[in-house]
Amino acid sequence: MLEWFSNFFTWMQTLSPVWAYLTIFVIAYGENVAPPIPGDMVVVFGGYLAGIGQLHLGIVILLSTIGGALGFMTVFALGYRLGATVLDAERYRWLPRSGVERARRWIHQYGYGVIAANRFLSGARSVISLTAGIGRLAPGRTFWWCTVSALVWTGLISYAGYAVGDNWTLVVDYLRAYGRIILTLLSLTALALLVRWYWRQRSEDAQGEVR
Repeated sequence: MLEWFSNFFTWMQTLSPVWAYLTIFVIAYGENVAPPIPGDMVVVFGGYLAGIGQLHLGIVILLSTIGGALGFMTVFALGYRLGATVLDAERYRWLPRSGVERARRWIHQYGYGVIAANRFLSGARSVISLTAGIGRLAPGRTFWWCTVSALVWTGLISYAGYAVGDNWTLVVDYLRAYGRIILTLLSLTALALLVRWYWRQRSEDAQGEVR
């Protein structure tokens, strides 16, 4: 896998600026639609290419932002169209049910704040976009906040690649560590919410028995 990534970035460095920009846009879009795609790595590398003069940093940020926002809205539109039927375990077995339920609780509690923070929640981006669609959030406001989120995130990581130069892989290492921390925190949060719900149910049941 590491060799494949190395070959990919070597190939990307040989591209003309037009094709390199197109690659960044497609990867930024595809990351939201197919989460295993390493979109952040490509954006960081795009920043590195801007740092050595092959690309323009502003264009890298712009295309990464547009691609990320359009990818988010594509999955949002899917959830919006399918609605609650997405939660049918028999029809859509490939969906992460626990992740969708967790995202539904977040959106119910924090609303569009979750959309604004989605780019910073590694591992939950696609689930958030799908759940926002299922919840029928306003498309206009959703598009605005997912674009803002994409702009801030891609601006930060592409500039990091731009600033560190040949050490751009260090940024990727930090992003991986950040992703693991975020996933751990999300899992602990989900566990805490589950425990709270369980004890609340027990308390209500106990009160019902007393009556």
